[in-house]
Amino acid sequence: MGHEAWQMIGRTPGSVVAVRPLRKGAITDFDITQRLIRLLLQRVGLSRFPRPRVLICVPSAITPVEKRAVEEAAIRAGARGAYLIEQPMAAAMGANLPIHEPVGNMIVDIGGGTTEVAIIALGGIVTLKALRLGSFDIDAAIQTYIRNHYSVAVGERTAEDIKLAIGSAWPIDESLKVEVRGRDLTAGLPRTIVMSPEEVRTAIADPVGAIVDVVIDALSECPPELSQDILMRGIYLTGGGGLLKGLDVRIAQETKVPVKLTITPLETVVQGAGKVIEDFDSLSSLFMDPRRP
Repeated sequence: MGHEAWQMIGRTPGSVVAVRPLRKGAITDFDITQRLIRLLLQRVGLSRFPRPRVLICVPSAITPVEKRAVEEAAIRAGARGAYLIEQPMAAAMGANLPIHEPVGNMIVDIGGGTTEVAIIALGGIVTLKALRLGSFDIDAAIQTYIRNHYSVAVGERTAEDIKLAIGSAWPIDESLKVEVRGRDLTAGLPRTIVMSPEEVRTAIADPVGAIVDVVIDALSECPPELSQDILMRGIYLTGGGGLLKGLDVRIAQETKVPVKLTITPLETVVQGAGKVIEDFDSLSSLFMDPRRP
């Protein structure tokens, strides 16, 4: 699982299948998800904790049925009980935002399959916008662009490498170039092409535009008093997708609100969950009820 499995994507023999059991924030393969959770529990030392309680961060966009599936997978994997918390709330706690105070806190969490925008005050979510689109969709957009414009097929890992190297949501150093190696769809032979940051921006314009639009939608529904707080405090950007070069500048330009990238965007949600575990009883009001829509 994890990095070891990621290295195998696109390189597996017929007897091995690399799968992603969670897509768009929902379980796509229940049995594999159950095994994945069991592996995680074993890695942290399940033998030392007989049937532990498990806290799982889930996207706010998933349905009640999907919430129950997550809870059931954790219990079957060996947990005594599963508690769910919305990812934007965990991200806000991980970013050390004063979520229990009467001030507006805006968090934008861009994950692999979902983007969630939440405005939080007094320990609750005031405005929430969720979009089933994230970093994987940006990678897919790069793959599609290369296929359509160069007739070259590249894999998921190559598309991600391009995104990390020269991908951006705002103009950057245009002298940067990257060589892309793939399979020519016409001749069927290996082929190398050269791409520029401007081309990659064009390729990912639609998913990046959708992310910016959902941030604007959340701001448009924010109460006036909280809008004033957000204008003073800024928007906090987190998640792996938040590391896309220039995305903070693009959102700031579109919304006229300062944007700050959290110190550890990849770990912010997990750090927030850790704070909930440390003060489990007093913060239990943040848990989601799997039966609640």
